[in-house]
Amino acid sequence: MGFFSKIKNGLKKTKDALITKLNAVFRGGDIDAEFYEDLEFALVSSDMGVETSEDIIAKLRDRLREKHIVKQERAREELKDILVEELESSNKEEFEYPMIITIVGVNGVGKTTTIGKLAHFFKTKKKSVSLVAGDTFRAAATEQLSEWGKRADVKIIKHAEGADPGAVVYDGIQSAKAKKTDVLIVDTAGRLHTKVNLMEELRKINRIEDREWADAKKFNFIVLDATIGQNSLVQINAFKDAIGIDGIILTKLDGTSKGGIVFPIIKELNTPVYFIGVGEQMDDLEEFDAKKFVDGIL
Repeated sequence: MGFFSKIKNGLKKTKDALITKLNAVFRGGDIDAEFYEDLEFALVSSDMGVETSEDIIAKLRDRLREKHIVKQERAREELKDILVEELESSNKEEFEYPMIITIVGVNGVGKTTTIGKLAHFFKTKKKSVSLVAGDTFRAAATEQLSEWGKRADVKIIKHAEGADPGAVVYDGIQSAKAKKTDVLIVDTAGRLHTKVNLMEELRKINRIEDREWADAKKFNFIVLDATIGQNSLVQINAFKDAIGIDGIILTKLDGTSKGGIVFPIIKELNTPVYFIGVGEQMDDLEEFDAKKFVDGIL
């Protein structure tokens, strides 16, 4: 299956729901007040959020006025352009090697699965990859990560259950430096984001990374479950305040009709989405592309 087909299929639930709503809005004829009200309802109910939806509507009004567009069908293409611009508003940093990617997020969002897919992604780019089993507190977390490591055919650095996560990260860095590894991906505990001790632990891991491998490019990525919608924003802010978040990996987009959550994440939090999960297979993690995403849902 081609890249674009995969994106379209992965976003099918969001696309089907949004297209149905938009077809009811863009039913032909002139643009009037009812048109804008119906459009705002369609965007908000797709989990774009009230603030983001209102901003998109305001930009559309201005653009249609400037271009003297009065017909609904012409307004549809202008809306599409605005949506792409919204998703391109936050800048992503380029990957540089060697690189440490620290993965954070609450339990149940698909962190371990995402790490396996991420390892596979970099392997397809001809990069050497190692994993660090930094979640030493959740039962079977290391075993799950080991299984994904086997599937992706990458090395995993691990200690016994209950070990100090910082010590595992330290050993992982020493191994990666010795072997000149391109990408080191660090798993972390995912206990509730309201637990202060978890945030302290993540800060400690970040300090070890900075101290032990100063030359490596560093990213803190949060994994979010797209199916939980607006609650994602609360999770991002909690981790952002504690350690700083460089980017987002949005999982389970194939399982929700409300993929519009991507828009407030990028706009309100000014945090870029780097990858999206659109399926269960190893290669179903795709680099986020604003135009392809909008094409996929419209």
